[in-house]
Amino acid sequence: MKREDIDQILAEINNLKCKTQKEVEDARVKFLGKKGEVTRLFEEFRTVAPELKREFGKSLNELKQTVAARIDEMKANVGTDEAASGPKQDLSMPGEPYELGSRHPVSIVRKEIVDIFRKFGYDVAEGPEIEDDYHVFEALNFPPNHPARDMQDTFFVSTGHVNPLLLRTHTSSVQVRAMEKMKLPIRVVCPGRVFRNEAISARAHCIFHQIEGLYIDEDVTFADLKQAILLFAREMFGPETEIRMRPSFFPFTEPSAEVDVSCNICHGKGCNICKGTGWLEILGCGMVDPNVLEASGIDSKKYSGFAFGMGLERIAMLKWRVNDLRHYFENDMRFLREFSTAVEV
Repeated sequence: MKREDIDQILAEINNLKCKTQKEVEDARVKFLGKKGEVTRLFEEFRTVAPELKREFGKSLNELKQTVAARIDEMKANVGTDEAASGPKQDLSMPGEPYELGSRHPVSIVRKEIVDIFRKFGYDVAEGPEIEDDYHVFEALNFPPNHPARDMQDTFFVSTGHVNPLLLRTHTSSVQVRAMEKMKLPIRVVCPGRVFRNEAISARAHCIFHQIEGLYIDEDVTFADLKQAILLFAREMFGPETEIRMRPSFFPFTEPSAEVDVSCNICHGKGCNICKGTGWLEILGCGMVDPNVLEASGIDSKKYSGFAFGMGLERIAMLKWRVNDLRHYFENDMRFLREFSTAVEV
């Protein structure tokens, strides 16, 4: 070992310029690695004469500290320079695209139906999902212990008092609130979620969606009701659609009817969708019972009106030939993606 070897390494490390982290790492390996130059000098130190060990030992330790400090210095400087001169975000470039979702099929049908009736001059009315017995039953001509109450299995929230709370079984309760608060004439549609204590199957669910309509004015007749339903059916299912009305019973309308539309799959010829009949049931309707008008403070001798209601899942099933009601509630992305092009989102 010579003194010149130490001085040569000191001069080389002090004059070294590294521009990248890789160059710094290569320098560290060259000088301080297992086979590096400083390491080599420490191995040669064993051959130094005893009287020189003190002098050379001190110089070697100082050399190792100097080389290590210089390596750390270059590493810090290169990191700062690369951060300052590296690529920066270009704010003028388009952002990363996000995959857009789609509307739920029930929401698509709801919007389409609401838009149709808006064109006919109807407003939209909404009400609470947790309702009282009066607005869901009594004001709609369902007196206590009336057998018609058995038609709708109800989820009660509170019981034991005169006017218990419950999850509404139909959106007709919104019609009652509209008759109580709105000025005549009244022309509204009432979309919303409803609840019935039913076994879940391909054709039934304990949660579903309805949209109901109400029109009250002077001299409203059943002919007006029929024309409104016909116009709606042709807007919804096509201009060639026909309807038929079958007598039925609802406590809050008299007379009442079930409405069928001509099958838009086979055009009335008969298929497996309409079970060979050529007709598909879509809604119930009727003239508002005078008792219902009077319960909301409307003079039934001066005013008359009609009401109708339909299940949104039912309409969606007919529109897209969905054979299982449970698909609407399972959040299966494979099913929901089928509707990504149904409307603009």
